[in-house]
Amino acid sequence: MSDRPLQPATQVDSGRYGALLQVVEAIASHSDLPALVQDLARRLPLVVPVNFVGLSLYDAQRGVMRLHVLRANVPADIVGGHETQLAETPAGFVWDTQQPLFIKDLTKESRWPKVIRLMQEDGVQSCCLVPLTSAVRALGALEFLSLQQEAYGECDLELMQQIGRQVAVAVENVLNREAAAASRRDVERQRDRFGLLLRMTNTMVSKLSLRDVFSAVSLCLREMVPQEYASLILYDDKTHRVRLYALDFPDNEGALTEGGTSDADHSPAGVALQTKQPVVVHDRQGMQAFSHAVTRLLVEKGFQSNCSLPLLSRDRVLGCLNLASRQEKAFGEQDVEFLSQVAGQIALAVENALAYQEITELKDRLTEEKLYLEEEIRLEQGFDDIIGDSRVLKQVLGQVEIVAPTQATVLIQGETGTGKELIARAIHRLSGRHQRTFVKLNCAAIPTGLLESELFGHERGAFTGAIAQKVGRFELAHGGTIFLDEVGEIPLELQSKLLRVLQEQEFERLGGTRTIRVDIRLIAATNRDLAKLVEENRFRSDLYYRLNVFPVTLPALRERREDIPMLVRYFTQHHAARMQKNIESIPTPTLEALSRYHWPGNIRELENLVERAVILTQGTHLQVPLQELKLEERKIPVPSATLHDDECEHILRVLRETGWVIGGRDGAAARLGLKRTTLTSRIKKFGLSRPRE
Repeated sequence: MSDRPLQPATQVDSGRYGALLQVVEAIASHSDLPALVQDLARRLPLVVPVNFVGLSLYDAQRGVMRLHVLRANVPADIVGGHETQLAETPAGFVWDTQQPLFIKDLTKESRWPKVIRLMQEDGVQSCCLVPLTSAVRALGALEFLSLQQEAYGECDLELMQQIGRQVAVAVENVLNREAAAASRRDVERQRDRFGLLLRMTNTMVSKLSLRDVFSAVSLCLREMVPQEYASLILYDDKTHRVRLYALDFPDNEGALTEGGTSDADHSPAGVALQTKQPVVVHDRQGMQAFSHAVTRLLVEKGFQSNCSLPLLSRDRVLGCLNLASRQEKAFGEQDVEFLSQVAGQIALAVENALAYQEITELKDRLTEEKLYLEEEIRLEQGFDDIIGDSRVLKQVLGQVEIVAPTQATVLIQGETGTGKELIARAIHRLSGRHQRTFVKLNCAAIPTGLLESELFGHERGAFTGAIAQKVGRFELAHGGTIFLDEVGEIPLELQSKLLRVLQEQEFERLGGTRTIRVDIRLIAATNRDLAKLVEENRFRSDLYYRLNVFPVTLPALRERREDIPMLVRYFTQHHAARMQKNIESIPTPTLEALSRYHWPGNIRELENLVERAVILTQGTHLQVPLQELKLEERKIPVPSATLHDDECEHILRVLRETGWVIGGRDGAAARLGLKRTTLTSRIKKFGLSRPRE
């Protein structure tokens, strides 16, 4: 009789332990708690009578039992995630005593009323809890719950404890893996944040304005910290107010304006500025506690949390970085720690930006002062090498300053030796072309037959002796300025080509067919009366009007006698230094005599006289040969030329230009508009003859 009941028991135990073996294998195949308990809830009914399987773990930091997962193999509305104090839950009792617990009938259990009530609401009638303890620590409790009363007895205890030990190993492994994964995530997050911080630092180094600094920071922060609002305010310790310098608030709809000032009282930023510590608001209710207009606006826009970080530099409060999010508790402890590091870098960038702004303002002010002083120096000392302090000279220099920045053609008029080239160079230096070439040509110094080649260049073989191509002065002056001195001496046949260059900025080389385009500015100079030459048909009227866009007339030296002493001293020092002579003074009577002289040769005559005086001087006092001035004065005034003399000179000049060819289409008679016989009679009348070769 005794053998028969043993057979079924053996078969039952074998089946249960076979199922247990499957459970153990299932436990080993899971790496997360929810999947593990879900599989246990499916397999454990094959081993023990169970309808619900729960897993409660102890949270050592908070001192509570947390029901991590709860799974059932029957339909039920089950929710996990409950946290309960140790004394208020049977799982806490099991963890604390490390002993299993049987509750055969929940209706008779008076301990832990809250948890028991929740079990009864799910239909649980009895339960068994076994401790989850690994070789390292006590983890919590494994809960077996049944819809039947007295579903568990002592005969089930050993099996459930064995299951508990296996689950404890699995839970320990899962927790270790989760801890390792969390540690790796923390390391990666710290690495990412360190990289982000380094990137922001490198970016901020290259940004000089506060707006650029903030834009770079806000863009980087969005990668690591959830925030939809960011602002940078700076604190003025004199007025105790803040100024909104930068804003990243896509939904502001004009409610906030950069540059506005206000106080920071009754705001998280105000508290951060006062305490010099980060201020974090985790929820909407906390934000509603602040009455500042910006905070109220954020609440109206649906923002739920805020973080304000003071910008400190050597314990000095520069301002505050403010972030806000529409999520609750968006800024955790690690976030605040990271943002504090960011705020430190921003503080350095802000300090540098403020210093740069101050330096820029000082530099701009110094630049304005420098320009003013240079203006004063120019008026007092002249344009570099233009010496003089007279009223008429200042008027000329004022005209130069007006016309120089333009592209207008300038016609400089004045007697020989008044410094027309110096004025032309001054116009070039003050123009936008000052970095390009200044090309000059004295039209009176070039033979008529070669002047066209000098101005426009020529191709190889264009005329006898043109063995190579030549670039003209206009091509050399491309992008710069060309100065044509003695422009009144340009022959009529070249004037039309010059006019074309001025109007069209193009020409052809002598003997060439290719059109060359140039970008030049023309400055012309003459000591002749071009208007009179136009009346006499000796200068093209259209060219004259094109040259006379902005006339500048230089005064003769006799019209600026107050500048003579200054010029004498300047030329004396210049030539004495060149000749290595020590001339310390100029006698006052000498300066007075020089100032009274008429100076028909103007400044050039004065410089030549001073140079000769420096050569003659043996001591330290300038010795000027004043007797030469008296001789010159006796010759003054020179009688003006008569009409007879002018006509004779004009015919002689045309004869020279034509090589004394009288007849023909290009002869002198044709150029003068006279008949050949008429020109011949006038040559005889004036006694003109061709010079011998």
